[in-house]
Amino acid sequence: MTGKAKPKKHTAKEIAMKVDAATTNRGGGKAGMADRTGREKGGHAKYECPLCKVTAPDIKSMQIHHDARHPKLPFDEASLVNLHAARVDAESSKPKPGIRGSLKK
Repeated sequence: MTGKAKPKKHTAKEIAMKVDAATTNRGGGKAGMADRTGREKGGHAKYECPLCKVTAPDIKSMQIHHDARHPKLPFDEASLVNLHAARVDAESSKPKPGIRGSLKK
């Protein structure tokens, strides 16, 4: 005997939700660390709070974080650390690899 409103089998919606949860990267673990930090690939984390090192994708989100976590301090856009700008500067200082024999002596 089964319950009154309980279906006997899984619904298509429930199965689709389980497949989606199993196959979609939600940003956890090592795979999502690069995206959260924003340093290696230039992920979603663009700005870093200078006070607590929390990252945010844009100025608006960082201002919301600042108002919630640091209400006694004034919000200063200039003090934010732009992780994408730091990444571009670090890459431009590296020597470019050349084709063998292309360097002039």
